[in-house]
Amino acid sequence: MTILPPEANPLLVALLPAFTQPTFTRFTTLMVAATLTSGRRTIANLLRTLGPLRLGHPTSYQRVFSAARWSGLFLACLLARFVVGHLLPDGPILLVGDDTVDGHKGKKVYGKARHRDPVRSSHSYTAWRYGHKWVVLCVLVHFPFAVRPWALPVLVDLYRTAQQNQQRKRPHRTPAQLMCRLLRLMLLWFPARSFIFVGDAGYGSHAVARFCQRHRSRLTLISKLHPDANLHEPPPPYTGKGRPRQKGVKLPKPRQAAAAATLESTAVGWYGGGRRQVKQASGQGGWYKAGAGLVPIRWVFVRDQTGTHRDEYFFTTDPAWTPAAIITAYTSRWNIETTFQELRCYLGLETTRGWCQATVLRLAPCLFGLYTVVAVLYAALPASKRSGCIAWPGKRVVTFSDALTAVRRWLWAEGIFPQVQDGTAMKELPASLREFIFSALAPAA
Repeated sequence: MTILPPEANPLLVALLPAFTQPTFTRFTTLMVAATLTSGRRTIANLLRTLGPLRLGHPTSYQRVFSAARWSGLFLACLLARFVVGHLLPDGPILLVGDDTVDGHKGKKVYGKARHRDPVRSSHSYTAWRYGHKWVVLCVLVHFPFAVRPWALPVLVDLYRTAQQNQQRKRPHRTPAQLMCRLLRLMLLWFPARSFIFVGDAGYGSHAVARFCQRHRSRLTLISKLHPDANLHEPPPPYTGKGRPRQKGVKLPKPRQAAAAATLESTAVGWYGGGRRQVKQASGQGGWYKAGAGLVPIRWVFVRDQTGTHRDEYFFTTDPAWTPAAIITAYTSRWNIETTFQELRCYLGLETTRGWCQATVLRLAPCLFGLYTVVAVLYAALPASKRSGCIAWPGKRVVTFSDALTAVRRWLWAEGIFPQVQDGTAMKELPASLREFIFSALAPAA
Protein backbone atom coordinates (compact mmCIF):
# COMPACT_ATOMS: atom_id res chain seq x y z
CA MET A 1 0.00 0.00 0.00
CA THR A 2 1.32 3.45 -0.91
CA ILE A 3 0.22 6.82 0.37
CA LEU A 4 0.85 8.59 -2.94
CA PRO A 5 -2.08 8.98 -5.37
CA PRO A 6 -1.97 7.45 -8.88
CA GLU A 7 -0.58 10.59 -10.55
CA ALA A 8 2.72 9.91 -8.79
CA ASN A 9 3.10 6.37 -10.16
CA PRO A 10 5.51 7.29 -13.01
CA LEU A 11 7.89 8.90 -10.52
CA LEU A 12 7.62 5.95 -8.11
CA VAL A 13 8.35 3.45 -10.88
CA ALA A 14 11.39 5.49 -11.90
CA LEU A 15 12.84 5.54 -8.34
CA LEU A 16 11.99 1.95 -7.37
CA PRO A 17 15.21 0.29 -8.69
CA ALA A 18 17.31 2.16 -6.08
CA PHE A 19 15.75 0.29 -3.13
CA THR A 20 14.56 -3.04 -1.86
CA GLN A 21 10.79 -3.23 -1.46
CA PRO A 22 10.72 -2.75 2.37
CA THR A 23 13.14 0.19 2.20
CA PHE A 24 11.22 1.70 -0.72
CA THR A 25 7.96 1.59 1.24
CA ARG A 26 9.52 3.42 4.16
CA PHE A 27 11.39 5.85 1.92
CA THR A 28 8.21 6.91 0.09
CA THR A 29 6.42 7.24 3.44
CA LEU A 30 9.15 9.60 4.66
CA MET A 31 9.05 11.49 1.36
CA VAL A 32 5.32 12.12 1.75
CA ALA A 33 5.77 13.07 5.40
CA ALA A 34 8.59 15.50 4.56
CA THR A 35 6.33 17.15 1.98
CA LEU A 36 3.43 17.51 4.42
CA THR A 37 5.38 18.47 7.54
CA SER A 38 5.84 22.05 8.66
CA GLY A 39 8.80 22.72 10.90
CA ARG A 40 11.78 20.49 11.61
CA ARG A 41 12.45 17.63 9.22
CA THR A 42 13.60 15.22 11.90
CA ILE A 43 12.50 11.59 11.54
CA ALA A 44 10.43 11.80 14.73
CA ASN A 45 8.58 14.87 13.47
CA LEU A 46 7.95 13.26 10.07
CA LEU A 47 6.45 10.16 11.65
CA ARG A 48 4.26 12.28 13.91
CA THR A 49 2.74 13.91 10.83
CA LEU A 50 1.46 10.61 9.43
CA GLY A 51 0.46 9.12 12.77
CA PRO A 52 -1.13 5.65 12.45
CA LEU A 53 -0.57 5.49 8.67
CA ARG A 54 3.11 4.63 9.12
CA LEU A 55 3.74 0.91 9.41
CA GLY A 56 6.50 -0.70 11.45
CA HIS A 57 8.66 0.48 14.32
CA PRO A 58 9.96 4.08 14.26
CA THR A 59 13.59 2.89 14.31
CA SER A 60 13.04 1.13 10.97
CA TYR A 61 12.50 4.58 9.43
CA GLN A 62 15.64 5.95 11.05
CA ARG A 63 17.62 3.03 9.59
CA VAL A 64 16.52 4.06 6.07
CA PHE A 65 19.18 6.78 6.24
CA SER A 66 21.63 5.39 8.80
CA ALA A 67 21.92 1.69 7.94
CA ALA A 68 19.87 0.63 4.89
CA ARG A 69 21.86 -0.42 1.83
CA TRP A 70 21.04 1.90 -1.05
CA SER A 71 23.08 4.26 -3.17
CA GLY A 72 22.36 7.98 -3.12
CA LEU A 73 24.28 8.36 -6.38
CA PHE A 74 22.11 5.76 -8.10
CA LEU A 75 18.99 7.46 -6.75
CA ALA A 76 20.24 10.81 -8.11
CA CYS A 77 20.84 9.17 -11.49
CA LEU A 78 17.27 7.84 -11.61
CA LEU A 79 15.82 11.22 -10.61
CA ALA A 80 17.96 13.08 -13.16
CA ARG A 81 16.91 10.71 -15.94
CA PHE A 82 13.27 11.12 -15.00
CA VAL A 83 13.50 14.93 -14.97
CA VAL A 84 15.40 15.12 -18.25
CA GLY A 85 13.22 12.51 -19.97
CA HIS A 86 9.90 14.13 -18.97
CA LEU A 87 10.73 17.84 -18.86
CA LEU A 88 13.71 18.28 -21.22
CA PRO A 89 13.30 15.62 -23.93
CA ASP A 90 15.42 17.41 -26.54
CA GLY A 91 17.84 20.29 -27.06
CA PRO A 92 20.78 21.42 -24.91
CA ILE A 93 20.33 21.08 -21.15
CA LEU A 94 21.05 24.23 -19.13
CA LEU A 95 22.77 23.47 -15.82
CA VAL A 96 23.48 25.88 -12.95
CA GLY A 97 25.73 25.17 -10.01
CA ASP A 98 26.67 26.76 -6.71
CA ASP A 99 27.41 25.85 -3.11
CA THR A 100 25.43 26.61 0.03
CA VAL A 101 26.16 26.26 3.75
CA ASP A 102 23.78 24.16 5.84
CA GLY A 103 24.11 25.05 9.52
CA HIS A 104 24.26 21.93 11.68
CA LYS A 105 24.96 21.93 15.42
CA GLY A 106 26.52 19.12 17.42
CA LYS A 107 29.96 17.96 18.53
CA LYS A 108 29.88 14.60 16.73
CA VAL A 109 28.26 15.61 13.43
CA TYR A 110 30.09 14.00 10.52
CA GLY A 111 31.70 16.39 8.05
CA LYS A 112 30.95 19.52 10.07
CA ALA A 113 33.39 22.42 9.65
CA ARG A 114 33.55 26.20 9.78
CA HIS A 115 32.52 27.74 6.45
CA ARG A 116 32.06 31.27 5.20
CA ASP A 117 28.38 32.09 4.89
CA PRO A 118 27.94 33.99 1.59
CA VAL A 119 24.39 35.07 2.47
CA ARG A 120 25.35 36.89 5.68
CA SER A 121 28.81 38.06 4.57
CA SER A 122 29.72 41.27 2.76
CA HIS A 123 32.86 42.75 1.22
CA SER A 124 33.88 44.19 4.60
CA TYR A 125 32.49 41.54 6.94
CA THR A 126 32.80 37.74 6.93
CA ALA A 127 30.20 35.63 8.72
CA TRP A 128 31.10 32.05 9.64
CA ARG A 129 28.81 29.10 10.20
CA TYR A 130 29.44 25.62 11.53
CA GLY A 131 27.85 22.95 9.42
CA HIS A 132 28.10 21.45 5.94
CA LYS A 133 28.90 23.02 2.61
CA TRP A 134 26.98 21.34 -0.22
CA VAL A 135 28.01 21.67 -3.86
CA VAL A 136 24.77 21.55 -5.84
CA LEU A 137 24.12 21.03 -9.55
CA CYS A 138 20.64 21.95 -10.83
CA VAL A 139 18.76 21.61 -14.09
CA LEU A 140 16.99 24.76 -15.30
CA VAL A 141 13.42 23.97 -16.39
CA HIS A 142 10.96 26.40 -17.97
CA PHE A 143 7.48 25.48 -16.76
CA PRO A 144 4.46 26.89 -18.64
CA PHE A 145 2.97 28.17 -15.38
CA ALA A 146 6.07 30.22 -14.36
CA VAL A 147 7.82 33.24 -15.88
CA ARG A 148 11.32 32.47 -14.67
CA PRO A 149 12.93 29.02 -14.97
CA TRP A 150 13.12 26.84 -11.89
CA ALA A 151 16.45 25.35 -10.77
CA LEU A 152 15.77 21.71 -9.86
CA PRO A 153 18.60 20.01 -7.89
CA VAL A 154 19.73 16.68 -9.34
CA LEU A 155 23.24 16.19 -7.89
CA VAL A 156 24.69 17.15 -4.50
CA ASP A 157 28.15 16.56 -3.04
CA LEU A 158 29.60 17.38 0.37
CA TYR A 159 32.65 19.64 0.44
CA ARG A 160 35.26 18.65 3.00
CA THR A 161 38.06 20.90 4.22
CA ALA A 162 41.73 20.16 3.60
CA GLN A 163 42.13 19.03 7.21
CA GLN A 164 39.19 16.62 6.95
CA ASN A 165 40.54 15.14 3.72
CA GLN A 166 43.94 14.73 5.32
CA GLN A 167 42.35 12.78 8.18
CA ARG A 168 40.48 10.64 5.64
CA LYS A 169 43.71 10.15 3.65
CA ARG A 170 41.99 11.43 0.53
CA PRO A 171 43.15 14.12 -1.92
CA HIS A 172 41.65 17.51 -1.23
CA ARG A 173 39.10 18.76 -3.76
CA THR A 174 37.89 22.33 -4.00
CA PRO A 175 34.21 23.12 -4.71
CA ALA A 176 35.17 23.76 -8.35
CA GLN A 177 36.79 20.33 -8.60
CA LEU A 178 33.72 18.72 -7.02
CA MET A 179 31.55 20.51 -9.57
CA CYS A 180 33.68 19.11 -12.40
CA ARG A 181 33.06 15.65 -10.96
CA LEU A 182 29.29 16.26 -10.97
CA LEU A 183 29.46 17.53 -14.55
CA ARG A 184 31.38 14.42 -15.56
CA LEU A 185 28.56 12.30 -14.13
CA MET A 186 25.98 14.15 -16.22
CA LEU A 187 28.11 13.57 -19.33
CA LEU A 188 28.25 9.85 -18.52
CA TRP A 189 24.56 9.51 -17.71
CA PHE A 190 23.40 11.33 -20.87
CA PRO A 191 25.86 10.43 -23.64
CA ALA A 192 23.58 11.73 -26.40
CA ARG A 193 22.90 15.18 -24.88
CA SER A 194 24.82 18.46 -24.77
CA PHE A 195 25.05 20.74 -21.71
CA ILE A 196 25.54 24.40 -20.88
CA PHE A 197 26.88 24.94 -17.38
CA VAL A 198 26.49 28.35 -15.69
CA GLY A 199 28.37 29.09 -12.48
CA ASP A 200 29.46 32.14 -10.52
CA ALA A 201 33.04 33.37 -10.15
CA GLY A 202 33.99 30.45 -7.91
CA TYR A 203 33.29 28.06 -10.79
CA GLY A 204 34.74 30.31 -13.50
CA SER A 205 38.33 29.26 -12.84
CA HIS A 206 40.81 28.38 -15.54
CA ALA A 207 40.71 24.72 -14.40
CA VAL A 208 36.93 24.48 -14.90
CA ALA A 209 37.23 26.26 -18.26
CA ARG A 210 39.93 23.79 -19.29
CA PHE A 211 37.70 20.87 -18.23
CA CYS A 212 34.84 22.21 -20.34
CA GLN A 213 37.24 22.81 -23.22
CA ARG A 214 38.24 19.13 -23.16
CA HIS A 215 34.54 18.23 -23.49
CA ARG A 216 33.70 21.14 -25.80
CA SER A 217 31.65 18.98 -28.17
CA ARG A 218 29.03 18.51 -25.43
CA LEU A 219 29.79 20.97 -22.62
CA THR A 220 29.96 24.79 -22.59
CA LEU A 221 30.88 26.97 -19.60
CA ILE A 222 29.46 30.43 -18.88
CA SER A 223 30.75 32.30 -15.85
CA LYS A 224 32.31 35.51 -14.56
CA LEU A 225 35.74 36.55 -15.80
CA HIS A 226 38.37 38.56 -13.96
CA PRO A 227 38.74 41.92 -15.76
CA ASP A 228 42.54 41.50 -15.78
CA ALA A 229 42.62 37.99 -17.21
CA ASN A 230 45.58 37.23 -19.47
CA LEU A 231 44.43 36.91 -23.07
CA HIS A 232 46.55 35.87 -26.03
CA GLU A 233 46.15 34.99 -29.67
CA PRO A 234 46.51 31.33 -30.69
CA PRO A 235 50.12 30.12 -30.96
CA PRO A 236 51.75 30.28 -34.40
CA PRO A 237 52.35 27.05 -36.35
CA TYR A 238 55.26 24.95 -35.13
CA THR A 239 58.46 25.63 -37.07
CA GLY A 240 60.13 22.38 -36.10
CA LYS A 241 62.76 24.04 -33.90
CA GLY A 242 62.67 24.12 -30.12
CA ARG A 243 59.57 23.73 -28.00
CA PRO A 244 56.17 24.44 -29.59
CA ARG A 245 54.79 27.77 -28.44
CA GLN A 246 51.77 27.66 -26.13
CA LYS A 247 50.49 31.16 -26.80
CA GLY A 248 50.62 33.88 -29.41
CA VAL A 249 50.72 37.67 -29.22
CA LYS A 250 49.41 39.15 -25.98
CA LEU A 251 46.00 40.83 -26.29
CA PRO A 252 44.60 43.70 -24.21
CA LYS A 253 43.02 42.65 -20.95
CA PRO A 254 39.19 42.71 -20.87
CA ARG A 255 39.26 45.85 -18.69
CA GLN A 256 41.51 47.66 -21.16
CA ALA A 257 39.57 46.50 -24.21
CA ALA A 258 36.20 47.48 -22.68
CA ALA A 259 37.48 50.95 -21.75
CA ALA A 260 38.57 51.56 -25.36
CA ALA A 261 35.51 50.03 -27.03
CA THR A 262 32.28 51.69 -28.07
CA LEU A 263 29.50 50.17 -25.99
CA GLU A 264 26.43 48.86 -27.79
CA SER A 265 22.94 49.00 -26.33
CA THR A 266 21.21 45.60 -26.22
CA ALA A 267 18.02 44.16 -24.68
CA VAL A 268 18.85 40.96 -22.80
CA GLY A 269 17.21 38.52 -20.43
CA TRP A 270 17.77 39.59 -16.84
CA TYR A 271 17.52 38.41 -13.26
CA GLY A 272 14.01 37.32 -12.31
CA GLY A 273 12.94 36.33 -15.81
CA GLY A 274 12.38 39.82 -17.26
CA ARG A 275 14.35 41.80 -19.83
CA ARG A 276 16.57 44.84 -19.43
CA GLN A 277 18.44 47.31 -21.61
CA VAL A 278 22.21 47.11 -21.08
CA LYS A 279 25.34 48.32 -22.77
CA GLN A 280 27.93 45.75 -23.71
CA ALA A 281 31.23 45.19 -25.45
CA SER A 282 32.78 41.83 -26.28
CA GLY A 283 35.94 40.28 -27.61
CA GLN A 284 37.72 36.98 -28.11
CA GLY A 285 41.04 35.56 -27.08
CA GLY A 286 42.84 32.65 -25.50
CA TRP A 287 42.78 32.65 -21.69
CA TYR A 288 46.26 31.60 -20.62
CA LYS A 289 47.60 30.25 -17.35
CA ALA A 290 51.18 29.14 -16.95
CA GLY A 291 51.49 25.38 -17.06
CA ALA A 292 47.82 24.91 -17.94
CA GLY A 293 47.69 26.04 -21.55
CA LEU A 294 45.34 28.22 -23.56
CA VAL A 295 41.52 28.13 -23.49
CA PRO A 296 39.67 29.98 -26.29
CA ILE A 297 36.91 32.17 -24.85
CA ARG A 298 34.56 35.01 -25.73
CA TRP A 299 34.26 37.65 -23.02
CA VAL A 300 31.51 40.24 -22.53
CA PHE A 301 31.54 43.48 -20.57
CA VAL A 302 28.07 44.43 -19.27
CA ARG A 303 26.90 47.79 -17.91
CA ASP A 304 23.38 48.02 -16.53
CA GLN A 305 21.81 51.24 -17.81
CA THR A 306 19.41 51.48 -14.84
CA GLY A 307 22.32 51.55 -12.40
CA THR A 308 21.04 48.83 -10.08
CA HIS A 309 23.87 46.39 -10.85
CA ARG A 310 27.59 46.97 -10.99
CA ASP A 311 29.63 46.42 -14.15
CA GLU A 312 30.39 42.78 -14.83
CA TYR A 313 32.61 40.66 -17.09
CA PHE A 314 31.29 37.31 -18.33
CA PHE A 315 32.82 34.69 -20.58
CA THR A 316 32.04 31.44 -22.36
CA THR A 317 34.20 28.64 -23.66
CA ASP A 318 32.22 28.62 -26.93
CA PRO A 319 33.28 31.72 -28.92
CA ALA A 320 30.31 31.25 -31.27
CA TRP A 321 27.89 32.55 -28.63
CA THR A 322 26.51 36.08 -29.03
CA PRO A 323 26.96 38.63 -26.21
CA ALA A 324 23.19 38.81 -25.58
CA ALA A 325 22.95 35.02 -25.26
CA ILE A 326 25.86 34.95 -22.79
CA ILE A 327 24.29 37.63 -20.58
CA THR A 328 20.86 35.98 -20.68
CA ALA A 329 22.30 32.60 -19.77
CA TYR A 330 24.38 33.93 -16.90
CA THR A 331 21.57 35.95 -15.31
CA SER A 332 19.45 32.79 -15.25
CA ARG A 333 21.96 31.41 -12.73
CA TRP A 334 20.29 33.43 -9.99
CA ASN A 335 17.42 30.94 -9.90
CA ILE A 336 19.57 28.54 -7.91
CA GLU A 337 19.80 31.16 -5.14
CA THR A 338 16.00 31.24 -5.09
CA THR A 339 16.00 27.44 -4.80
CA PHE A 340 18.32 27.59 -1.77
CA GLN A 341 16.11 30.18 -0.07
CA GLU A 342 12.93 28.18 -0.71
CA LEU A 343 14.58 24.99 0.55
CA ARG A 344 15.28 26.71 3.85
CA CYS A 345 11.89 28.38 4.13
CA TYR A 346 9.58 25.57 3.01
CA LEU A 347 11.46 22.23 3.16
CA GLY A 348 13.46 22.62 6.37
CA LEU A 349 16.94 22.28 4.89
CA GLU A 350 18.74 23.30 8.11
CA THR A 351 16.45 21.46 10.55
CA THR A 352 17.75 17.89 10.22
CA ARG A 353 19.55 16.41 13.23
CA GLY A 354 21.30 13.31 11.90
CA TRP A 355 24.96 13.06 12.87
CA CYS A 356 26.43 9.76 11.62
CA GLN A 357 28.18 9.56 8.25
CA ALA A 358 25.48 7.70 6.34
CA THR A 359 22.67 9.95 7.60
CA VAL A 360 24.55 13.17 6.87
CA LEU A 361 25.43 12.06 3.33
CA ARG A 362 21.82 11.02 2.61
CA LEU A 363 19.33 13.15 4.50
CA ALA A 364 20.21 16.68 3.31
CA PRO A 365 20.69 15.59 -0.35
CA CYS A 366 17.26 13.95 -0.19
CA LEU A 367 15.78 17.29 0.88
CA PHE A 368 17.40 18.87 -2.17
CA GLY A 369 15.84 16.13 -4.26
CA LEU A 370 12.47 16.70 -2.57
CA TYR A 371 12.42 20.18 -4.09
CA THR A 372 12.66 18.57 -7.52
CA VAL A 373 10.02 15.98 -6.62
CA VAL A 374 7.52 18.66 -5.54
CA ALA A 375 8.04 20.58 -8.80
CA VAL A 376 7.63 17.39 -10.86
CA LEU A 377 4.46 16.36 -9.01
CA TYR A 378 2.93 19.81 -9.40
CA ALA A 379 3.68 19.80 -13.14
CA ALA A 380 1.98 16.39 -13.41
CA LEU A 381 -1.21 17.53 -11.68
CA PRO A 382 -4.18 18.49 -13.87
CA ALA A 383 -5.24 22.11 -13.66
CA SER A 384 -8.35 21.17 -11.65
CA LYS A 385 -6.16 19.92 -8.77
CA ARG A 386 -3.77 22.87 -8.61
CA SER A 387 -5.72 24.61 -5.87
CA GLY A 388 -4.80 26.58 -2.80
CA CYS A 389 -2.48 29.11 -4.45
CA ILE A 390 -2.27 32.53 -2.85
CA ALA A 391 -3.38 35.31 -5.20
CA TRP A 392 -3.07 39.06 -5.03
CA PRO A 393 -3.60 41.90 -7.52
CA GLY A 394 -0.96 41.76 -10.23
CA LYS A 395 0.23 38.23 -9.52
CA ARG A 396 0.25 36.14 -12.72
CA VAL A 397 2.77 33.38 -11.97
CA VAL A 398 3.04 30.32 -9.76
CA THR A 399 5.73 30.28 -7.10
CA PHE A 400 7.23 27.25 -5.37
CA SER A 401 5.16 27.95 -2.27
CA ASP A 402 2.03 27.74 -4.47
CA ALA A 403 3.24 24.45 -5.92
CA LEU A 404 3.98 23.02 -2.48
CA THR A 405 0.58 24.11 -1.18
CA ALA A 406 -1.20 22.47 -4.12
CA VAL A 407 0.77 19.24 -3.76
CA ARG A 408 0.03 19.15 -0.04
CA ARG A 409 -3.70 19.61 -0.59
CA TRP A 410 -3.61 16.88 -3.22
CA LEU A 411 -1.77 14.49 -0.89
CA TRP A 412 -4.11 15.16 2.01
CA ALA A 413 -7.26 14.88 -0.13
CA GLU A 414 -6.35 11.86 -2.27
CA GLY A 415 -3.58 10.14 -0.36
CA ILE A 416 -4.03 10.53 3.40
CA PHE A 417 -7.70 11.05 4.20
CA PRO A 418 -9.03 8.28 1.88
CA GLN A 419 -7.10 5.78 4.05
CA VAL A 420 -8.72 6.98 7.30
CA GLN A 421 -11.97 5.11 8.13
CA ASP A 422 -12.31 3.95 4.50
CA GLY A 423 -12.35 7.56 3.34
CA THR A 424 -15.81 8.26 4.72
CA ALA A 425 -14.81 10.67 7.49
CA MET A 426 -13.94 13.60 5.22
CA LYS A 427 -16.81 12.97 2.81
CA GLU A 428 -19.35 13.39 5.60
CA LEU A 429 -18.06 16.86 6.46
CA PRO A 430 -19.61 19.96 4.84
CA ALA A 431 -17.65 21.33 1.88
CA SER A 432 -16.88 24.58 3.70
CA LEU A 433 -15.41 22.67 6.66
CA ARG A 434 -13.32 20.45 4.36
CA GLU A 435 -11.93 23.55 2.67
CA PHE A 436 -11.14 25.07 6.07
CA ILE A 437 -9.21 21.92 7.09
CA PHE A 438 -7.24 21.80 3.84
CA SER A 439 -6.40 25.49 4.14
CA ALA A 440 -5.06 24.91 7.65
CA LEU A 441 -3.02 21.82 6.75
CA ALA A 442 -1.58 22.76 3.37
CA PRO A 443 0.10 26.22 3.62
CA ALA A 444 3.75 26.17 2.60
CA ALA A 445 4.94 28.52 5.34
